[in-house]
Amino acid sequence: MIFSKLCMSPFVHAGSRVPTRLFHQLRFCRGKGWTSSSIYNAFGKSTAPKNAVAGGVGHAARHTSTIATAAELPAGARKAVGMWLMGCTGMVFGAVMLGGVTRLTESGLSMVDWKLLGRTWPQSEVEWQAELEKYRHYPEFQLKNQEISMSDFKFIWLMEYGHRMWGRLIGATFALPAVYFWYKGYFTKAMRRRVPVFGSLILLQGLMGWYMVKSGLDHKNFEGPSDVPRVSQYRLAAHLGAALVLATLFLYNGLDHLLPAQKVPVTTAVRRVRMMAHVSKGFIFLAAFSGAFVAGLDAGLTYNEFPLMGGRLVPSDLMAYKPALSNITENPTTVQFNHRVLGTTVFGLVHGLWYLSRKARLPPRAHMAVNAMLVMTYIQLTLGIATLLLYVPTPVAAAHQTGALTLLSLAVWMTHEVKLLKYVPK
Repeated sequence: MIFSKLCMSPFVHAGSRVPTRLFHQLRFCRGKGWTSSSIYNAFGKSTAPKNAVAGGVGHAARHTSTIATAAELPAGARKAVGMWLMGCTGMVFGAVMLGGVTRLTESGLSMVDWKLLGRTWPQSEVEWQAELEKYRHYPEFQLKNQEISMSDFKFIWLMEYGHRMWGRLIGATFALPAVYFWYKGYFTKAMRRRVPVFGSLILLQGLMGWYMVKSGLDHKNFEGPSDVPRVSQYRLAAHLGAALVLATLFLYNGLDHLLPAQKVPVTTAVRRVRMMAHVSKGFIFLAAFSGAFVAGLDAGLTYNEFPLMGGRLVPSDLMAYKPALSNITENPTTVQFNHRVLGTTVFGLVHGLWYLSRKARLPPRAHMAVNAMLVMTYIQLTLGIATLLLYVPTPVAAAHQTGALTLLSLAVWMTHEVKLLKYVPK
């Protein structure tokens, strides 16, 4: 029975532990109905056939229950999938940048309809006038932009159009190669589970984007005398948060294919580095996520000084709203204060991570990643302070948002480099 399973296994034919000549001999024995002991006696006392049989069966059993890991894929397949995943990372990165500029230029509410597969931009002045006429029926025009010129309207409309079409391009960049790689068998078992998740997140991003825009088109949301037409900060945060998750998932899996992590000997110092790396990554994500509430409420215009707010470390209107919990997501002062606290916390954590890494034996790429994180933290803090002091200029604020995703990407790289710990016998 053992030899039957071995000889029938496809892995025997694929250059496994049983040599080709032995394979044919085993098939001959199987056809004659020989038992295991008679075959062993026929081959003599050598353990090679016995070991080959045992090894071949074990090898086949292990591989029939799983698909190859990324490291076991052919080099060409591994590189192709890795480059595709990194390309998707870059596309999501670009979408976050475009989304930030779209929000900063207040362009997001210029397109008042949505189609799943998109459409072409207006081709004539008549079509542009029709778009402007649709825009006139919504709160942003009626409460804020009644004097908008056609050239200004074209600018904000094309900004929003570019952001939406970039999102659809992400879908195509993901889906077409995914189908091809799946057909060619380039995906590991783990990737076959993850690819549908990635696709679902991309679709969710598109739907969430329109759900967010709809909140700024509903007249019922702006019935107060001082209401400013804008999208819901909650929906904006959900939209940005999903983009950050998608970008980090693409990046982490891309690194798995292109730069597999090296095994790191387990020591107390290495464990501390790994724990601090994950804590830092978590706080970087929270700081970037809180930036969505800052953008959604225009909280960056509340106090334009640093490190004080209204001449105090803790502003007097920090808890001005009732109930108290609503201040966290609805009070512009509290939102800006929390973003500052998270930013300075990240600054301290990254310094702690860098210090701990000096005392640990890490692979060269891990030291490179933590050094890059330290440099990027200084750049990000400088951009944040400049954004406040200069009253949120679009180029600086957009660079600050881009810096947040860059720092998060470096943190993902760092955690990837220290994910494999190996136990060294004493």
